[in-house]
Amino acid sequence: MDPVPFIFKIAILIFSIVLHEVSHGLAALALGDNTAKHLGRLTLNPIKHLDLWGSVIVPLFLMLSNTGIMFGWAKPVPYNPYNLRNQKYGPAIVGVAGPLSNILIAVVFGLSLRVLSNFSADAQVLRILQGFREIFLYIVQINLLLAVFNLVPIPPLDGSKLLFAFLPYRYKYVEGLLEQYGMFLLLFFIFFGFHLIFPIIDLLFRLIVGQKLFL
Repeated sequence: MDPVPFIFKIAILIFSIVLHEVSHGLAALALGDNTAKHLGRLTLNPIKHLDLWGSVIVPLFLMLSNTGIMFGWAKPVPYNPYNLRNQKYGPAIVGVAGPLSNILIAVVFGLSLRVLSNFSADAQVLRILQGFREIFLYIVQINLLLAVFNLVPIPPLDGSKLLFAFLPYRYKYVEGLLEQYGMFLLLFFIFFGFHLIFPIIDLLFRLIVGQKLFL
C-alpha cells in the first residue's frame, strides 16, 4: 500500500471531523454558551479533539481491511444546553452546525472540482491537477458521509437534536425512549442500515460534483 494516499486520507478525515466538532462549539458560543471556549475546544488543533478509537484505530482498521469505506469520530465538543438563549431550538441549531460545516466543505471543494475539470494546460500541469482532483474528490466524499450519517435521527447523533426540537409535545415520550436505547439503535443501524444513507450521499455528490459517487 502506498503510504502517501493513506496518510492524506487519514489527515482529511481527522480535519473534517475536527471542523465538524468545532462548528458545534461555535454555534453554542453564538447562542450564549462558552463551555467549549473555556475548555479550549474551539481550536483546529486535532490533538485537542482526537479520540483513540474513533480518530485512529477504527479509521486504520477500515483502511487496512480495504472495506472501501473510511469513517471515524472525535471527542464531542461539550456545551451546556441550559446556557443557550433559545432553549427550544438552541440544541437543534448546535446539532445541525456540525453537518452543515461538512456540507459547506463538500460544496466548496465540489465546485472547485468543476473548475479543475474545465482547466486546460500542458501534460505536466494536468498531472498535478489530477492529483488535486483526487484529493478534492475524497474531501467531498468523506464530508458528505459525515454530514448525512450525523443527520440520522438516532441519539447521540446530531439528527436526534433536530427530531427532538420539532417533535410534537404529545410524542415527547419518544425522546425518552430514544435517549434510553439510542446506543443500541445506533449500533443496529451501523451494522444493518448503514447502506441506506448511500443513495442520499450519491444524490448530493452528483448535484455538487456532477458525477457518480465512487464509494
